[in-house]
Amino acid sequence: MPEAYIYDHVRTPRGRGKPDGALHEVTALALATVPLKALKERNNLPEDVVDDVILGVVDPVGEAGSDIARFASLQAGLGEAVPGMQISRFCASGLDAVNFAAAQIMSGQNQLVIGGGAESMSRVGIGASGGAWPMDPSIAVPSYFMPQGISADLIATKYGFSRDDVDAYAVQSQQRAAKAWDEGRFNRSVVPVKDVNGLTILAKDEHMRPSTTMQSLAQLKPSFADAAAMGGFDGVAIQSHPEIERVNYVHHAGNSSGIVDGAGAVLLGSKEAGSKYGLKARA
Repeated sequence: MPEAYIYDHVRTPRGRGKPDGALHEVTALALATVPLKALKERNNLPEDVVDDVILGVVDPVGEAGSDIARFASLQAGLGEAVPGMQISRFCASGLDAVNFAAAQIMSGQNQLVIGGGAESMSRVGIGASGGAWPMDPSIAVPSYFMPQGISADLIATKYGFSRDDVDAYAVQSQQRAAKAWDEGRFNRSVVPVKDVNGLTILAKDEHMRPSTTMQSLAQLKPSFADAAAMGGFDGVAIQSHPEIERVNYVHHAGNSSGIVDGAGAVLLGSKEAGSKYGLKARA
């Protein structure tokens, strides 16, 4: 089986996924175009040599729907012959897009493929595409549906992660992110988002809070306890996991994954494609 090589990877900065975030005025299509164009220019790729572009988009509806992978490849100048495919596997969408791209190369179907993802969560919010799981009792009840945040607290309870554990990890994560930026670790992998006039909108991750401390996090109340009680999800959690006597609610806005806008892409290819286009494998 042929090997799949990573030749380059790039992403936009992450903007706060709210109406006051720096990238709120930028569509998911425009965000997706940024890393694709960067990969083309950084690697001097001729037009029409990329065999496929696969992008993960969690809620592919409205301006984020109708296969923005194809449209972004056109906007990025990859060529009219380059197709695109849009996939959704919730939070794993971008990761699976890269896996799909690698699988195409390893199976011999294609030689040069881009995989990645794009989300404008400030413009197309969580759950915008709807779905039967939370709404249709025929699937929600037998599958013990509960919102994601409550599930996270259930996992923390089941495997013994305390509030101090998750807060400490959040503080460490914020400190590491700030240190990486200060040391220039992202200089090669993050490209700024610019407007139509070429002016920079955002060049650095906006969602970081490096001043976060255990003391500041301790002031935040758990985000999902009230919703669990009002919606009856406490009972659902215990019924689905009877080894749990009660759910310990530990997650809040300061230790949970952020709501952000952004896009990223990975250039993958076969060994032959790397030789043909003068690419140096990074992994």
